Amino acid sequence: MKESWLYKHGVPIRAGKKFVFRMRVFLLSLFLLQGSLFANVVGAQQHKVTLQMKDKELVEVITELRRQTGLRFFYSMDKLKAAGKVSVDVKDGELAEVLDAVLTNTGLTYQVLNDVITIKSSEQQEEQQVIKISGKVTDKAKNPLPGVTVQLKGYAIGTSTNEKGEYTLSFPKMDKAVVLFSFIGMKDVEVVYNSQKTISVTMEEMTEELEGVVVTGYNSIKSSSFTGNAVTVKKEDLLKASKSNVIKALQTFDPSFRIKQSNVWGSDPNALPEVYIRGESGVGVKQLDRDALSKSNLTDNPNLPVFIMDGFEISVSKLYDMDPSRIESVTILKDAAATALYGSRAANGVVVITSVTPKAGKLNVAYNFVGDVTFPDLTDYDLLNAREKLEAERMAGCFTFDPADEYTTQFMMDAEYNKKLANVVKGVDTYWLSKPLETVFNHRHSLYVDGGSDNLRFGIELQYANQDGVMKESLRDRMSAAFYLQYSYKSLTVKNQTSYQKVQSKESPYGNFADYANQLPYDVYKDEEGGYLPTLQYWGAGMDLKRVNPLYEPSLHNFDKSYTDEFINNLSVNWNIVNGLLLKGQLSLIKSIGKHKRFYDPLSKQDANKNIMSLTNLVSGTLYMDESDDFTMDMNATLSYNKALGHHMLNALAGVNMQERTSKGEASIYLGFPSGALSSPEYAKEIYEKGTFTESTRRLVGFLLSLNYSYKDIYLFDGSVRFDGSSVFGSDKRFAPFWSAGVGVNIHKYGFMKNLEFINQFKIRGSFGQTGKANFPAYAARSSYEISTENWYKTGISAKLKGLGNANLTWETTNTFDIGAEISLFKDRFYIKGAYYNKRTIDLINDVTVPTSTGFRSYRDNIGEVSNKGCEFDLRIVALNKQDLQLIFNANLAHNKNRIEKISESLRAYNERVQKQFEEQLAWNDPDRALQSQPFLQYEEGGSLNSIWGVRSMGINPADGQEVFVGRNGELTRAWSASDQVVLGTTEPKVQGAFGFNLVWKQWSLYTSFMYEAGGQQYNQTLVDKVENVNIYTGNVDRRVLTERWTKPGDKARFKSLVTGRKTVEQTKPTSRFVEDYNMLQWNSMELGYDFSRNVLNKMHLNMLRLTLGLTDILHVSSVKQERGTSYPFARTVTFSLKLAL
Repeated sequence: MKESWLYKHGVPIRAGKKFVFRMRVFLLSLFLLQGSLFANVVGAQQHKVTLQMKDKELVEVITELRRQTGLRFFYSMDKLKAAGKVSVDVKDGELAEVLDAVLTNTGLTYQVLNDVITIKSSEQQEEQQVIKISGKVTDKAKNPLPGVTVQLKGYAIGTSTNEKGEYTLSFPKMDKAVVLFSFIGMKDVEVVYNSQKTISVTMEEMTEELEGVVVTGYNSIKSSSFTGNAVTVKKEDLLKASKSNVIKALQTFDPSFRIKQSNVWGSDPNALPEVYIRGESGVGVKQLDRDALSKSNLTDNPNLPVFIMDGFEISVSKLYDMDPSRIESVTILKDAAATALYGSRAANGVVVITSVTPKAGKLNVAYNFVGDVTFPDLTDYDLLNAREKLEAERMAGCFTFDPADEYTTQFMMDAEYNKKLANVVKGVDTYWLSKPLETVFNHRHSLYVDGGSDNLRFGIELQYANQDGVMKESLRDRMSAAFYLQYSYKSLTVKNQTSYQKVQSKESPYGNFADYANQLPYDVYKDEEGGYLPTLQYWGAGMDLKRVNPLYEPSLHNFDKSYTDEFINNLSVNWNIVNGLLLKGQLSLIKSIGKHKRFYDPLSKQDANKNIMSLTNLVSGTLYMDESDDFTMDMNATLSYNKALGHHMLNALAGVNMQERTSKGEASIYLGFPSGALSSPEYAKEIYEKGTFTESTRRLVGFLLSLNYSYKDIYLFDGSVRFDGSSVFGSDKRFAPFWSAGVGVNIHKYGFMKNLEFINQFKIRGSFGQTGKANFPAYAARSSYEISTENWYKTGISAKLKGLGNANLTWETTNTFDIGAEISLFKDRFYIKGAYYNKRTIDLINDVTVPTSTGFRSYRDNIGEVSNKGCEFDLRIVALNKQDLQLIFNANLAHNKNRIEKISESLRAYNERVQKQFEEQLAWNDPDRALQSQPFLQYEEGGSLNSIWGVRSMGINPADGQEVFVGRNGELTRAWSASDQVVLGTTEPKVQGAFGFNLVWKQWSLYTSFMYEAGGQQYNQTLVDKVENVNIYTGNVDRRVLTERWTKPGDKARFKSLVTGRKTVEQTKPTSRFVEDYNMLQWNSMELGYDFSRNVLNKMHLNMLRLTLGLTDILHVSSVKQERGTSYPFARTVTFSLKLAL
């Protein structure tokens, strides 16, 4: 029989299995801090006490001894009262001596068992003073459970089950006792002791019913009494959808939570996602003003929701880099009743993340490994091979002499054709798309150790994750460590988590993927010695004289690297003043240090290398350096009251929130390096101009009140008020109130509904409220000055007005109305939830363009209104629910209609800028010329932030092959005019969502999910760039280049006639001919998992072992055939994982 553990303060001192002991010895060097947790165990029975009491009741003396020692005392109140009064005067005396003294002449004695002291009659002669029970613990499949903690509830007496699931527990005889059985991953079981000799139990797996609670970040509210709109996703479901990307996984569970799709950056690991909830409500950086090289628009993005983890705000990048296995749950708050507690940050919704916290009990060790094989997805590319490309050139007349060409003869053209043909015959058929790509193996490791007692518990976390991209040498690696400590004393609980994370990222030196898609497949790119040629073959008139070989630059020492170190300390103090009244204080300190280096080898031919090497310039090579230093302080203090008063249930909260963020940045450029191998600044010849330095501070303070009330759990009410002040606004508008109110009715709780047993839940609810946002730079609303150090005067340096302030700039405010219902039938086998919402955002903040004669380009002002209206549905069907077989189907759907309600003169001025850029006459090789073939968003009342703009078209005229356009007033014209542009469609789908199923059979599980969109449009840029506008002579083309072309009068064709010879191609500007209906179905993920049985785990001395095999981004089918991932390709992933716990 396995011997009992000795428990002190709930901590097991000795394990019954040798392997556990060895594991602790092995981990000792890594977890030295653990020693502090058990330091108080040594000598627990050797207590010193100090007493000075005269003529006191014995019960008062015992109470004081309990307070000083923390030990448990058992006694009969009648016997202590009968003992009379006692006196004692002792300083630093042994507990045993004090007890002997105070019990002298009282007729009482004592007995010590572990840390429990029993006071009894000295004449009491009971045959059995110690109770001993035994039993067996099994799971639902009747497999024995070893290592289960068996404890007397409320007392530090316990043991654990052996490898057969058996136990024996001894404890002092008492009038009432409850035996508690607990085990990681299982629900606790409590059994009342009623003199039985044997207690055997069956434990069930823990299915943490998070659906029963809505976590708002400030408090937790019972979901049945909550009138807001929220979606909660558990850790188990997140990991099935994605084991590496939390944000991507969330799309599966909430149809209104969406990542803004980018057809440019594909699967680039360093392209952080832009997300929005229930449509976009802000203008942000306008299309003309965007940085073409920027992969993400996250800074001051007016459409991003706020992310809260364990009560503190975090960035999108923090969540993007987080290990999903460390997340307990994610709650998406969407309407005002759910989000108004966050006031000025809540207009775009709130995502609340709850992380895994340490659990009390024996030392737990959990290891998680995730490996994946990622390979490029090029299924949407359909380019010509070498032979096909050469034949297409011949058919297009590229080798037919043009008498108007004074520099080319037929002999020269024939020679060129024969040389290209010779390359083809020799086998030169370069598949350029594969050159910068590779299949990569990525791996993620996480180790988590926790344990401790109910009073003192700890957790240690270590993580490493590498993420190589499919473009060679691109990567994003993470390393992190965290230490968690929680201490409880009576009604006070202190929690502290200290963490460090390092993120290292690197861009691929292979550059833009589009450069490879444009290369000629019959080109030779290496010399005879196998080295990369700096330039490719110049074939003839019509192409660049110096065609840069895109594979040459990666052979140099160019690099683009970033490093970020983040230190976080989160402190939380909870004081349960009285039952139901909780005072909570939180303080978060975040220090983030970032470095970015971009270096160009002296031999680099890229434009960013400021002094390209030549015969007249031998000083080359450029280093760009940026450094950032950010510090954030976030403080919360709340007082909450949660109490049931008869039929009334109150959950009230009052609090204050303060934030301060300080950001510093430096940037400098160094020129002239001796070689690519020497890239440090000290090797530079000079600094290019002067470096720049920026510094900003922004502060936010908020005062909040909230109330959740229910009567008989039938009639529901939620209300909240928050008053925020922000330093980013003008002096006249820094403070603003935000509020919400919600009501609901649990119809199924009415008496007349109780006879309808098939209805488990039927709730209707509604809410209205006002939230805000202030997503723009710290000093955009204030006049700012730039210090000029170039010229010095007698009085010193000078300063000039740089930015024009606006003292009347006020908050963007979103008014949200939300109404919904949810119903659950047939013992929760059928569940459906629906909602309708109407969001209207007023006082949109953006730049107002002013004449340059004022000395400024723009200033910030409130410029318009945007609305989002829509509905959401969520469906769950439990098709099978047997002991060894469960099958659950899930589906959701969302519809959103975005509309610009009001615009200002500044947005109309921006529209004019867009029209002017289409009217500029640009050279054929000007890189901005390609922008004139792309649609640009313009702002119009009644339009959308997702509108596709262009000129309406009647198509290609069969008579002459020219396009016929429709003017704004309906007149037909052959000339494309920027002023005739109108809304041609919208990229916003009419419906979007996901569906899938989860199948569990014995130890096997199968999960799969699909995402879909329907009813929107897309502008098919591939048909423009690779078919109609393509210069078939200078670059590779889509296979459709020769199809549906107009060739002769009478032809009904989709595309203009193919430009023959080597003439400059007339550019097709945005037209309705290339707007196509977009319907998409994506097989998002699939996972097959296996959980090892308890019998196998017992033999392996493990508590849990799970293996999975999964696929992500398996299949993408759409009605628009176009190239995807033009600057960085998309990818597919095969994932396998192992999770074990000791």
